[in-house]
Amino acid sequence: MLNRAITPDFKQVTDINFLAPAKQELDNGIPVFTINAGKQPLVRIEFIFDNVNYDPSKPLQAIAVNQLINNGTPSLSAKEIAEKVDYYGAFLQTEYGADQSSVRVYTLNKHLAAVLPILKSIITESIFPDQELAIFVQNQKQSLQVNLQKNDYLARKHFANEIFGDTSYGSGIEPQHYDAIVRQDLVDYFHAAYKPENCSIIAAGKFDADAFSILNQNFGGNWGKRISAQVNAFDFKLNDRKKVFIERPDAVQSAIRMGRLAINRSHPDFPAFQVLNTLLGGYFGSRLMANIREDKGYTYGIGSAVVSLRDAGYFFIATEVGAEVCTEAVKEIELEVSILRSQLVEEQELDLVRNYMLGSMLGSLENAFSHADKFKNLYFSKLDYGYYDRYIDIVKTITPLQIMDLANRYLQPEHFTSVIVGRK
Repeated sequence: MLNRAITPDFKQVTDINFLAPAKQELDNGIPVFTINAGKQPLVRIEFIFDNVNYDPSKPLQAIAVNQLINNGTPSLSAKEIAEKVDYYGAFLQTEYGADQSSVRVYTLNKHLAAVLPILKSIITESIFPDQELAIFVQNQKQSLQVNLQKNDYLARKHFANEIFGDTSYGSGIEPQHYDAIVRQDLVDYFHAAYKPENCSIIAAGKFDADAFSILNQNFGGNWGKRISAQVNAFDFKLNDRKKVFIERPDAVQSAIRMGRLAINRSHPDFPAFQVLNTLLGGYFGSRLMANIREDKGYTYGIGSAVVSLRDAGYFFIATEVGAEVCTEAVKEIELEVSILRSQLVEEQELDLVRNYMLGSMLGSLENAFSHADKFKNLYFSKLDYGYYDRYIDIVKTITPLQIMDLANRYLQPEHFTSVIVGRK
């Protein structure tokens, strides 16, 4: 009989295979990266545009354009666009990021020739009707007003602003920013950012030569008159420790967010830093979870993360705790950081983290779309697939001494910014 008191043996993941895309170009020079894989007659095509011309006085330009881009063209209303996409069983999705914005479509191959002209009209001819803009502003302001009552949202917002200032990484959006949106600004931004020379296309799924030909027929030509633009670029300096407290007298819980400006994926220490982060708070079995949740019972959840952006990276710890135990929770968080800086990790704990990270990597490669997402991480960080080889090797071989050295290098309390929103 199976003895459930005995922990089962485990084997470390040995081989992780990545599907690298094939590169082609449309007639107008747009690079197309294709991962042609999968058994279903389904394809995802993603049009990705670098964010440009950032203006601190107009922080919502890129966001509003990306969210409103499918709300009207000279020949199609927002309702007609939605109906046509639904008719073919396709799915249209827009996504704004701090560095890039994208328009993504999922469709069956047999409907590709019918769906792409709709997408072409959206990406090349959007007009941002006044009525749709007014609805967007009203809805977003209401959503923001709700979020501004949430402690965790305020902590995240102020933490980003303290580290990144009034850039697209840290801009503190307020209701008046929505009131200041002008339709012509959106049109101008659209013509500056959504153009062939600022576009990359990543296709995944059953994307063969016929599919490429249909894509080229629709997007390989001139997109009309466009405006010159400068791709966003920011420069940041590491700050000394700063503590920010925002009092909410009626708060039952206090939100804690602490961390610092750090490295991004292009830095050679980044994979090792991810191991360090996982130990501290990057998974359910982490030290922060064991201490703050399991042992002390101060919170339902706590975690840490390392985030890679194009021009920077940052590390943060985030949780919400009972207002009456906020001070004690901060002390315990600082204690766990201190232990990592002064004591070697035991091999048994490190092996568990290794298996978790390698298993997560393997589990994230379930289909052609996820392989395309892994390629995006490399492409926009200007890296090749050797990065993943180095990542896997570092996860497998990093030593406790190296981890302690990293903790002393990147988890320095004197450089932590701490934001607490709640009740004293």
